[in-house]
Amino acid sequence: MTDAWVFPDWPASARVHAAVSTREGPGVSAPPFGRFNLGMRSGESAEVVGSNRDVLQQALALPHAPRWLHQVHGSAVAELGPLPGGHEPQADAAVSRIPGTVLAILTADCLPVLFCADDGSAIGAAHAGWRGLAAGVLEATIEQLQVPPARLMAWLGPCIAGPSYEVGEEVRTAFVDRSSAAAACFAPTRPGHWHCDLAGLARQRLAAAGIARVHGGGFDTFTDARFYSYRREGARSGRFASLIWLAGG
Repeated sequence: MTDAWVFPDWPASARVHAAVSTREGPGVSAPPFGRFNLGMRSGESAEVVGSNRDVLQQALALPHAPRWLHQVHGSAVAELGPLPGGHEPQADAAVSRIPGTVLAILTADCLPVLFCADDGSAIGAAHAGWRGLAAGVLEATIEQLQVPPARLMAWLGPCIAGPSYEVGEEVRTAFVDRSSAAAACFAPTRPGHWHCDLAGLARQRLAAAGIARVHGGGFDTFTDARFYSYRREGARSGRFASLIWLAGG
């Protein structure tokens, strides 16, 4: 791990490659965006973000440009190949079995989750904010991968940690009404408000779906200045990318 990149530490197949950018990457963004904002809807000019995306592809020697999504905090999953066919798909997750396809998730506190089959035959990436997580984006991604869950592993990328993430009663209710075990991921703060362990909720959902091998976690985008954080920076926050691809394309 460097200031510019985070590389997942998980026992994935040698065919599977993954990386997470940070605001300290080799880009041309200006304050308040650090150097390496990759979010087109963050308030920074499309020209600057486009330049950063070009640098991203070069710096990581990606086989093709990343397949960006139009993320809407939902549970739709796109099945993608390496080359774009038009507009960005409106989805919050993507899967692929085609080498050279670079799946990309943009976040700034929400949880990015990367998936791979243990034989390197399929990959997935999901954007799991609380709304998408409650709506079943992880379960939808697993279903779309069409790989038995026992043969899948997941990696939890940088997201806001529980002690930094206060939410209202509606968030807790969205999870506890479905599973009483979710209550363990909420700690009371002031009346009607809770600290929410987003990564813990994801681990519960993954375990319930049959994925026992879950790696990563342990980040806090709010307190770790390498990462963009909407809670810390507000509407002028940039976005970092979590990427996964199969070699051979």
